[in-house]
Amino acid sequence: MTARHLTLKVDVDTLRGTLDGVPRLLDLFDRHGIKATFLFSLGPDNTGRALKRAFRPGFFAKVQRTSVVEHYGIRTLLYGVLLPGPDIGARGGDVMRETGRRGHETGIHTWDHTKWQDNVRLRPARWTWREMVRAYDRYLDTFKKAPTTHGSAGWQINDDALRQLDTWHMAYASDGRIADDEIDRGPFRPYVGGRALECIQIPTTLPTLDELIGIDGRDEFGAADVLLAMTATRSTDEVFTLHAELEGMKLMPALERLIDGWKAQGFILGTLSEAYRRIDAKAVPLRCWRWGSIAGRSGELMLGGDVVHR
Repeated sequence: MTARHLTLKVDVDTLRGTLDGVPRLLDLFDRHGIKATFLFSLGPDNTGRALKRAFRPGFFAKVQRTSVVEHYGIRTLLYGVLLPGPDIGARGGDVMRETGRRGHETGIHTWDHTKWQDNVRLRPARWTWREMVRAYDRYLDTFKKAPTTHGSAGWQINDDALRQLDTWHMAYASDGRIADDEIDRGPFRPYVGGRALECIQIPTTLPTLDELIGIDGRDEFGAADVLLAMTATRSTDEVFTLHAELEGMKLMPALERLIDGWKAQGFILGTLSEAYRRIDAKAVPLRCWRWGSIAGRSGELMLGGDVVHR
C-alpha cells in the first residue's frame, strides 16, 4: 500500500488540558513512535465565559452530545466566571517545554482561547495585534525561541491575523478547515485585501471526534470508525485536529483506535512542519477564505474559498 501522510494537530485550550491531557498524549505518542504538533493556549483560562455561546445555533445540541462537563470538569467551566482564570503559560510552562524536548513540534494556539474565539471575527487590527503579540511574547519567554507555526482557537481568524503571520515570517500555519464538499483539500496561500500572503495555510481536512459523537447514536468508537471509513476511501494526505482535553483524557481509547487504524491504512503520522516540507510552494494555489459552517460544530469558522487566478 502506498504511504500517505496524516498530520496530527493537537489544540490545547485549557489549564487542565495542559497539565493532564498533554502528558498523557506524550506517553501515547511515545508508545506508537509518532510525533505531533502541539498548539498551546498561553494566557488565562477563561473557559467559563464560553457559556454565552448558548445563544448560537447548535450549541446546546453539541453540549448534550459531547458531555462538556464530563470532559472539561466543573472547575474549568467556572474559570473566568466564579473562579479567576488561571494563567496557563505560567503554570504549564514545564509541560510545554517537555513537549518540545520529546521531539514534538510546538506553536501558538492563542493567548485567551475564549476571548479570541468569541471576538476575533469583528475586532479591529489593534485588538488582533495585541492578543497575538501577548501569545508570541509568552511563547518566546517559555521556549526561548520564536514560534514557527500558529493554529487559531476555534478556527476563528480575521484578515489582520493572517497578515500578522507574515509579519512574523511564519512559513506555514493551520488556522482553518476544509468544508465537507470541497474538492481541493490541500494547502493554499491566502489572498487578503487584494494581496497574496506568504504564510501557507495547511487546513484541517477531517471532522473532529466531538463533531461525530452522538450523531445517529454513535459513541466515541463509532465516531472513530466513521473517520477510518473516510480515510480508507481517500487518496489524499489528511490533517486531523484533536484536543488535549478530549483525546488526551476520556477519548484516548478512541484516539488509539484511530492511530492503529491509520497505520493499518498505510498512513505515516507526523507534524505540520513535516507536511510543510512536502509542499511545493510554487504550486500552492492562491485562495480567498470565507466564513462557513461544519457539520456537528456550532457557529461559523474559517474555510477555504475561491481560487484566485492571477
